[in-house]
Amino acid sequence: MNIFVIVMTAFSGVSFVVYGISCLVSTSMRAEFERFGLARFRTLVGWLEILGGSAQLTAYWFHQLGLLGSGGLFLLMAMGVFTRWRIGDCLWVTLPAIGYLVLNAFLTVVFLKP
Repeated sequence: MNIFVIVMTAFSGVSFVVYGISCLVSTSMRAEFERFGLARFRTLVGWLEILGGSAQLTAYWFHQLGLLGSGGLFLLMAMGVFTRWRIGDCLWVTLPAIGYLVLNAFLTVVFLKP
């Protein structure tokens, strides 16, 4: 793995672990999931983000976990972008989700290579 991939994987991993914890404990995240109409999935999404981010943080040593974490987070962000589009959020508000979608798509492709 080159340094760029290592840094981007670590960035995504830390971001998702922090965001996942926020999903589990933050009242503002609770309100966001209610706004999305997905309140019953908040805990699941939080744990999936923590697991995906943790998998990415081990990717330097365990290549397959990098693939699983990045692929799973790519799918999660695809659903997040779709959800924001469905509820009518503007592009500006959706850009972070799009950025993480693109980043994890890139990382998934990188980890697909042996």
